[in-house]
Amino acid sequence: MPADVAILHGWSDTAQSLTPLRDFLAQNNFNAQRILLGDYISLYDDVRIEDVAARMDIAVNAAIKSGRLKPPFDMIVHSTGGLVAREWISRFYPDGANCPVRKLVMLAPANFGSRLASTGKSMLGRVIKGWNNWFQTGTEMLNGLELASSYQWDLALRDLLDPSGQAAGPYGTDKIMPFVIVGTMGYDDALRRIVNENGADGTVRCAAANLNARGFTVDFSRDEDNPEVSIWHIRSGDTVFPFAILPDRNHGSIIKPNEESDAGAAVSSRLGKLILQALNCKDAGEYTAISSEWYDISEETAASTPAKIGKAMPDDPNALHQYFQLIIHVRDDQGQSIDDYFIEYFSPHQRGTDESVVFHREVLDNVHVNSLAPSRRCFFVDRTDLIGKYYKIISKDENQVVAVSLSASDPGKNVHYFDAQKVGAAGNLIVHRASDDRQTVLGPQCLRRNTTHLVEIIIPRRGIDKVFKI
Repeated sequence: MPADVAILHGWSDTAQSLTPLRDFLAQNNFNAQRILLGDYISLYDDVRIEDVAARMDIAVNAAIKSGRLKPPFDMIVHSTGGLVAREWISRFYPDGANCPVRKLVMLAPANFGSRLASTGKSMLGRVIKGWNNWFQTGTEMLNGLELASSYQWDLALRDLLDPSGQAAGPYGTDKIMPFVIVGTMGYDDALRRIVNENGADGTVRCAAANLNARGFTVDFSRDEDNPEVSIWHIRSGDTVFPFAILPDRNHGSIIKPNEESDAGAAVSSRLGKLILQALNCKDAGEYTAISSEWYDISEETAASTPAKIGKAMPDDPNALHQYFQLIIHVRDDQGQSIDDYFIEYFSPHQRGTDESVVFHREVLDNVHVNSLAPSRRCFFVDRTDLIGKYYKIISKDENQVVAVSLSASDPGKNVHYFDAQKVGAAGNLIVHRASDDRQTVLGPQCLRRNTTHLVEIIIPRRGIDKVFKI
């Protein structure tokens, strides 16, 4: 008998929108009476993701006590519902033990934010979304959803990554098994097309949805010329969470598996098949096999063209490009965040030439400075153009690398960042090599496709001689 299923919606949504998903499950041998729709408010400015998760724990326990939910049950989440579920799990079941949820199916989850969060907080967002709600749009929720938010960073350190040790997390083949499915087709109606961007579903980027995050620290404080790089421990160990990108689904249609797209029948029906495959996963062996199979699906999507998929695909040849995100936080060696800094991407062998500008012009698609914490920034990088354009300009194989340099505005005339005797000094580091661009590489030189990377950069803060003398 299939397990009970609880379904959570996203920001500015209600449980009613998930009725098609519940109907789909009922049509596929799930007992409709055992499919519960979770509902929460998200458009009031005083409600945080943490508030919803705390109330969710009370509601879940009450449903279990009354018999409405029978553990272990499965959970399907959409968009912001992914952050709500992760917050609930990480707070109340941090090691995964005794959690009533066995399988967590995430549909276009905003695990590492959404570019639209900033729009939601704007006057435009308040007019469109807040017209019937006293112009409230859920400011606290949107703060957590904004790209490069401190909330997303802190949550990832609680459930996915551990920079300082070997702590376990709640996810794994013998704990809670997460699955992530996201589309890469933007909206097609006139107004919503404004917010489309390549590598995204109209609301959430593929790289931001992927739960297989990576992290590392770059420390310039001891040696400005040779920074110490430490790779963060992955709490789930070697487990790779299943992650699939579909070419014919946007943020709205990802929760409607019965809704046919303009793509061929095989592609159009894939969403429903993947959801059922995740819910019917029985053990670690199946989970590992699904992870491999879904990786191939994502690669197939990246290799597709409108001619192969059907008229559902946009005409933009860049629509199916693969991207990765870098969420960078810069602080000094005294622990203070640094808001005013500049990061340059370049080839060490061609720096200063026209070719070095290609990365910023063609490869780096967007940089978002977090509105509440400017020391945190999200860099959205077109990996397809990195390989196909940038590296083709750099002809010699041994020189096909990307380096970054960081320069920070000094606090004043008496204190400098980096060498106190060198005004404007900057640290730099090679972060990617063409020869290392393989999915199996976990080191800092490999920035993985469709992945978010958390990067903490520590730079030295140095006073000039007259700050203290003997």
